[in-house]
Order: sequence, then C-alpha cells, then structure tokens
Amino acid sequence: MNPRLTSRRHLAAALTLALGLLAAGASAQVYRSVGPDGRITFSDTPPAAQPATPRGQAPAAADTSAALPYALRQTAQRYPVTLYTGTNCEPCASGRKLLSERGIPFTEKTIDTSADVAALQQLTGADSLPALSIGQQQLKGFSATEWTQYLSAAGYPAQSQLPARWQAPAPTALAPQTVKPAAAAADAPASPAEPVVTPRATATNPAGIRF
Repeated sequence: MNPRLTSRRHLAAALTLALGLLAAGASAQVYRSVGPDGRITFSDTPPAAQPATPRGQAPAAADTSAALPYALRQTAQRYPVTLYTGTNCEPCASGRKLLSERGIPFTEKTIDTSADVAALQQLTGADSLPALSIGQQQLKGFSATEWTQYLSAAGYPAQSQLPARWQAPAPTALAPQTVKPAAAAADAPASPAEPVVTPRATATNPAGIRF
C-alpha cells in the first residue's frame, strides 16, 4: 500500500472528526451564572430563573450600614452611656450635643416627675441635671472636660465613627408611670349615708311601720 495514500486518508479522517467536534461545540450553549457569594460558574445547563433587575438599577443589597463598627460596639457594651436630662435645661442640651458630635451611642432618660427624681437619686446619687453614666461611673453636672476625659478613658473614639444611617433611640422617662385601672364604683361620687331612724309606734300606726 502506498504510504502517502494512507497518510492522506488518516489526515482526512482527522479533519472530518475535528469539523464534527467544532460543529457540535457551536451548537452547544454555555451558560454563565453568579452565585450568592459572587462566585462565577459556567455550565451547559440553564441556571434557575431569577427575578430580572430593571435596567439601570443595581440589585438591592442588605442594609448593614446602621450597625456599629466592631470596636465601638465592644466599648458600648462594656461601658454603656446613659444621659439623664430635664425639660428646659441648657446644660442638658450642651451634654447631648457633646455626645452627638463625638459620635457616642447613648441612651437618654428624662427626669420630669417626682418618681423620676427618686429613681435618679437611687441610681446615680445625683440631685441635679444633667447626669451621665459611663458604665459604673457616675458624673454629676455638665463639664465638657470631665466628660471627655472619662469617655476617652472608657475607650470611646475621639472622632465619630457612627454610620451615616445610625439613629439614637428616642428619650424615655426614667420611671414611667403606670396607670392602674380604677373600679367603676370608685369613680362614682359617694352618696351621703342616710341616717337610720327607728320607727316609733303611734296610735294610728301601732306596728311602727315606716313608709
């Protein structure tokens, strides 16, 4: 057998096989998918249907911006800050401003009633406003220098690290009053007791019956 003829036949067969593979590859479709973790995979199987995202709009991401940074969260858990304020109290407003501008996550308790005053004295020993608690440390009255020193000693940052969407909780009363339901009879005005008159027997009413 002619070696050149055999070689040509092998070459033709190889070309035919290659063309067939190319044609098969051209007809097959490759799908690209992105997993929840951002990993990209390729497959010949279509990915599961997912809701389409409107053109020009990025997929919504989980809002975690309101969470405190780790270091700040650890400090706030170890040394929670509570501000005690009253109505029409300029030093209270100054203390609140200092905490807000420094980015201190704090809880505000209002002192408006005698029950609030008693609770404040029991908790902090303070009899004037504002008062500030930093962990177990109690500060009476507003002093920017003193408050700053104690906040720094507790580990709070000098500059605000609060997320842009972070919001302080609304102020609440230190000793909220609870209204107890009163009995219906207690709301009604008490009627004066009717004097007890002992009937007396008379000639026309010998049995002493009272009409």
